[in-house]
Amino acid sequence: MSADDRRAAVFGLVLALLVVAVGVAGVVAGEADDSPGLQLLGGLLVIAAVAGVARAARLRRRRARARARRP
Repeated sequence: MSADDRRAAVFGLVLALLVVAVGVAGVVAGEADDSPGLQLLGGLLVIAAVAGVARAARLRRRRARARARRP
């Protein structure tokens, strides 16, 4: 893994953590204000961030396997 790949992975993880934090804050604020729409948006943000991290990890693994198979 090159330095640019590592930097991109760290940036993606930090961005995902920020999105999760905003999503959790939305869920908590929606709970306090009795707003189901805000809770839904917060939950969708959390789900999207987790799915994005999982997808990026899967793609990174595929690329690493493809590089390892090259002669």
